[in-house]
Amino acid sequence: MVEVFKTNIESTEEAERIRKLLLDQIPYCKVNFDLDDCDKVLRVVGFVSASEVIEVVKEHNYRCEVLE
Repeated sequence: MVEVFKTNIESTEEAERIRKLLLDQIPYCKVNFDLDDCDKVLRVVGFVSASEVIEVVKEHNYRCEVLE
């Protein structure tokens, strides 16, 4: 299962910090960012709920929504 999200994460440092936080919360998934995309895309591969990912990202003051 692949979930794709639109974020407002700008830098590779911010993205790496959020990636590590997500992996701490959801250890059996793959997480990557495409910051070159205009939507600053976050992709999560694995069995995970979109609401769980959104909650983790928003807890750290970033915008995150499912990209449709």
